[in-house]
Amino acid sequence: MYDLIIIGSGPAGLSAAVYGKRAGLSLLVLEKNPMSGGQVLNTYEVDNYLGMPGMDGFDMGTKFREHADRLGVAFQEAEVLSLEDKGESKIVRTEDGELEAKTVILATGAVHALLGVPGEERLSGRGVSYCATCDGAFFRGRTVAVAGGGDVALEDAIYLARTCEKVYLIHRRDELRGAMVLQQELKALPNVEILYSHVVEEILGGDTVESLSLKNNKTGERLTLPVAGLFVAVGIRPLTELVQGLAACDEGGYVLAGEDCATNVPGLFAAGDVRKKPIRQIVTAVADGANAAVSAGLFCR
Repeated sequence: MYDLIIIGSGPAGLSAAVYGKRAGLSLLVLEKNPMSGGQVLNTYEVDNYLGMPGMDGFDMGTKFREHADRLGVAFQEAEVLSLEDKGESKIVRTEDGELEAKTVILATGAVHALLGVPGEERLSGRGVSYCATCDGAFFRGRTVAVAGGGDVALEDAIYLARTCEKVYLIHRRDELRGAMVLQQELKALPNVEILYSHVVEEILGGDTVESLSLKNNKTGERLTLPVAGLFVAVGIRPLTELVQGLAACDEGGYVLAGEDCATNVPGLFAAGDVRKKPIRQIVTAVADGANAAVSAGLFCR
């Protein structure tokens, strides 16, 4: 039996692994993907992590994993199918069999939310993308749009403006929600146009994206916007299916856990983007991982 099993190897999971290993816990990190790092791997530039301004996201994720490797943290690539609370222990069922631990940290992160409009599913990967840094190079010298108004949407638009001929930022409200420094940088770009109070109603095209059908929320006016690609940045959905019905969650699916990351289930902790909190950034995920590991260590005593 392990002292701790960590499900997920993003910043929260890797931070928990480092703190747990340093505390002398016998632990295992389960990761669904072949590469550790989570969403940070797809981030072009991280400029707000203390001491690492302008850090490439892929490099940051690699460094996080290297830190855990240096401490001898054990990793296993396996998809977790279910999690069961046995009171004294937790049973983690994977595609490769069952594992048992005194404590579990859920650090499965989140995925991009969908627009949920006609054409999105059919044209996904054919002009519809959820990662500007992954797919932006395919649209060099072309016209694209970004849907959203938060930090990620603004960062995507800024990144795309470096290589695309024209970038439209489509936002349903009449003001942006992203950080002011990002807003200022975006508005200073000559090839970016912000369409306030607009929503995407349909994504149009044959084999690839050709245009967007937009609606003005205030006037009701509709227009067709010719673009070669649409980058969706309208939020994230926490990957908490494993604990639905087990741990208390809010209406959005986020796990209810305090700063100690303890859930209402003794021995089960939630860290990173899965936890209900006001700010979801790399630095807060790393902090969650540390808090969760310390809490797990105290529970194992």
